[in-house]
Amino acid sequence: MKQRSQASAQPRAVSLPLDKETLLHFLNKMILIRRVEEKVAEIYTRAKAGGFVHLNIGEEAAIVGAASSLADRDYLFTSYRDHGWALVKGVAPRAVMAELYGKATGCSKGRGGSMHLFDSKVRFMGGYAIVGGMIPIATGTALAVTYRGTDEVAMCVFGEGATNIGSFHEGLNVAKLWQLPVVFVCTNNLYGMGTAVRRASSVSEIYRKACAYDMVAERIDGMDVVATRDACLRAVERARKDHEPSLVELVTYRFRGHSMADPARYRTDDEVRWWRERDPISSLEQKMKDSGMLTQQEIDDIEAAVSRVVTESVQYAESSPAPGLDDLYKDVYVQSEGQ
Repeated sequence: MKQRSQASAQPRAVSLPLDKETLLHFLNKMILIRRVEEKVAEIYTRAKAGGFVHLNIGEEAAIVGAASSLADRDYLFTSYRDHGWALVKGVAPRAVMAELYGKATGCSKGRGGSMHLFDSKVRFMGGYAIVGGMIPIATGTALAVTYRGTDEVAMCVFGEGATNIGSFHEGLNVAKLWQLPVVFVCTNNLYGMGTAVRRASSVSEIYRKACAYDMVAERIDGMDVVATRDACLRAVERARKDHEPSLVELVTYRFRGHSMADPARYRTDDEVRWWRERDPISSLEQKMKDSGMLTQQEIDDIEAAVSRVVTESVQYAESSPAPGLDDLYKDVYVQSEGQ
């Protein structure tokens, strides 16, 4: 299949050099994302969550691998497909679920919903609904870090569709020109809504676009959590130590449609089946089993623990209060001290 061969054009992958504890941590986070997203799909169909919902199912390795390369003090910006990124950066599952329910206890106080999760306490700087809209903000944050003389890194995550937007080129150009500590991560899931990347971009291997700005870039198998983490660790270290920006392209795949409203009829059953056979969770489980690092009982224990977290998060969201009318005008404008 043309689309499959194009998508798998030699992305870099690795084996399993990490210790069992680290890999179990990755597996736990990936399963948490998957089960939360499955529950989100359920509550959305029951009209418990409003607005648009974009699921991360299938992209768990890209999310966990990239976000785990950051230190707690680093900043993370992403797009509207943000649930998994928020969870890995440290936003509590109950706060994510409550936000989806539009409750006052949500991480954005019930005002953002699915596409606008935000928690500055863990430096998760938000999901952004405007395609490419987070790129100038993340670049500006990296500029602020430079001005302060500190060592934080800004990671900016976007889809391949954003690389055709002007802010992508402006952001990469400024980041390289001013040597800013930012890591640009493109999660290339092969489709911008329903349009295949090869039909929308003259350069479908996204990492090659960085050459216009003399920027270091890599193309990685985003279904491999270890390969993803290794590449992003290199990029984060480059940004932190040398103030050298990078572009990391993660070739991944979303198993569901662009959003919950998308039946995804533009993809063949054969294509989806081919990618599902490379499911990042089952692939990691099998590799760990083959290496003697994982038993079925350990998988069952993780699943049970995650199930409890998801259940508690839904109960918390459903029992939380809705925002009050007295909050209607809060945070609409920011007032300076003394005003």
